[in-house]
Amino acid sequence: MHSLWRTLDRGTRRDIALICLANAIVGASFGAIAVSGGIQPWVPITMSLLVFAGSAQFAAVGVVLSGGSPVAAVVAGLVLNARLLPFGFAVADVLDGRWWTRLLGAHLTLDESVAFALRQRDRRRRRAAFWICGLAMFLIWNLAVVLGALAGGILGDTDALGLDAAFPVVLLALVLPALTDRGTRNAALLGAVVAVATAPFLPAGLPVLLALAGLLPIGRPATAAAKTDPTREAL
Repeated sequence: MHSLWRTLDRGTRRDIALICLANAIVGASFGAIAVSGGIQPWVPITMSLLVFAGSAQFAAVGVVLSGGSPVAAVVAGLVLNARLLPFGFAVADVLDGRWWTRLLGAHLTLDESVAFALRQRDRRRRRAAFWICGLAMFLIWNLAVVLGALAGGILGDTDALGLDAAFPVVLLALVLPALTDRGTRNAALLGAVVAVATAPFLPAGLPVLLALAGLLPIGRPATAAAKTDPTREAL
């Protein structure tokens, strides 16, 4: 672990620490929201250990607190976590090794760990960024959820404190560097338009998946270029 830590530059280590701090606030709010809504403390704590996906956990608890069934809560979490499947392909090179290493890596595949891994140029740094961010997030998130759950109703209305905004702000900070590329920026804008336009009409989670339609135009320029490339025609 120490060697992985030394592999990363100081700026990346600082950014990971800041992300963990922001997610600690989100984790504490999740535990407090769940318990103050009438859910037993062991439920959010167990979810955080076994599910370990903030958005899915919030969605599942939201469904239960609004009167939905446990089955509906599980489906909501699965729909939101479907985005992690392509994430796994994106960081497959850092998850090779023994089966238990791949299993642990799959559990630590998060928006944040994948984002930090993809920011690195070589495999060694990608591996270090992924594992350090994933393990640190797992530790901090679960400790924060325990503290929030124990606090229970002490925090009162967590929305009034603005804690509900911390999670999307963290994700926005992660994707901003990638938006300097024109193709990525256009894809993100198209995906955002699709998600916002469909959000009032579709169940929670589906607009996020439909936003992947923003990726479709990216392949068109490359395809058109291939068709007009005289060297490919000669082959």
